[in-house]
Amino acid sequence: MSIQKININNHDLSFKPGMTILEVAEENMIRIPTLCHLKGTIPTGACRICVVEVASANNLLPACSTPAANGMVVETDSNKVFEARRTILELLISSGNHNCAVSETSNSEWIDFQVDAMKYEESEELCPSWGDCKLQDLAYQYRVRVDNFNKDWVDQPPELDNPMIVRDFSRCISCGRCVQACNEVQVNRAIDFGYRGNDTKIVTAGDRTLMDSDCVFCGECVQVCPVGALVDKKSRFKWRPFNTEKIRTTCPYCGVGCQQMLHVKDGEIVKVTGVEEAEPNKGRLCVKGRFGYDFIYSDERLKTPLIKENGEFREASWDEALNLVTDKFKTIIDESGSAAVAGVSCARSINEDSYQMQKLFRAVFKTNNIDHCART
Repeated sequence: MSIQKININNHDLSFKPGMTILEVAEENMIRIPTLCHLKGTIPTGACRICVVEVASANNLLPACSTPAANGMVVETDSNKVFEARRTILELLISSGNHNCAVSETSNSEWIDFQVDAMKYEESEELCPSWGDCKLQDLAYQYRVRVDNFNKDWVDQPPELDNPMIVRDFSRCISCGRCVQACNEVQVNRAIDFGYRGNDTKIVTAGDRTLMDSDCVFCGECVQVCPVGALVDKKSRFKWRPFNTEKIRTTCPYCGVGCQQMLHVKDGEIVKVTGVEEAEPNKGRLCVKGRFGYDFIYSDERLKTPLIKENGEFREASWDEALNLVTDKFKTIIDESGSAAVAGVSCARSINEDSYQMQKLFRAVFKTNNIDHCART
């Protein structure tokens, strides 16, 4: 098979048939900015931020959805490309409530805009995604001039009725990453594009709230959203990438071994995300893995064994508690047989612990009365 070659920024690069311009560029450490592109899903070219200049093409082409061709000559950072990207960014920012301090409007207009933001956010903080927003990063990089367009506050309050995810359509740029994450990555098919023209937005079936939809609250849509349209409600305004430490760990909820990134502030977990390139989950998490870390800080969490005497609990040592349990098991089995005892293993524990639990009941207690709590 003949070697396929493409020229990007005066560099001759080989590629495999079927690769896009973006894939060839990324493989060779050439950065092309993206907003709508989501690795591993069907490219849409919706946002047009990744446009490049291809020799002999009449228009700029989206690198994420344009197949690389043998002999193709591409420029990723020409003046024409730069101006096109800046105009696209200006339109995106002016279309919604993106109060990320990149506007060149007058001070009074900007203050009025921030006052409206505080009213809807019920906070004096800037956008909850400030500091972790791809749109904001690109706006600074390309020196956008938002005052070129009318920028009025979009009077559309965020959806706050569920405990996990905040949906803010006033900040949505219709990139479609959340739709791809839901339909192609997690395959939950809870959201999609709805309506037409200027009324287009991301909807659930029947345009209901997430609480009343088929959403399973895995939070994959939150992780891939490049702006502040989908936000983790628990970490909202608590977490910023520059004030937290990241610690990689394994999810404690089941034996799959999903890799998590804990975002820790002042010794406390304030946010959990999936580790994008790690096996086995590749960034994916379930509702428990992403949002179920509160039990660590529960006031009801037991820290010392308790023994009940005369209707009251008292603290005990581990040795005393384990000896009591052992004696009780022996007495019950001696008096009533092995069938009188049963075990329920914790589904949050690791596979090895669950294996030891069933081994204890089957091999030592001589009973098959063993189950786990995941069914409940």
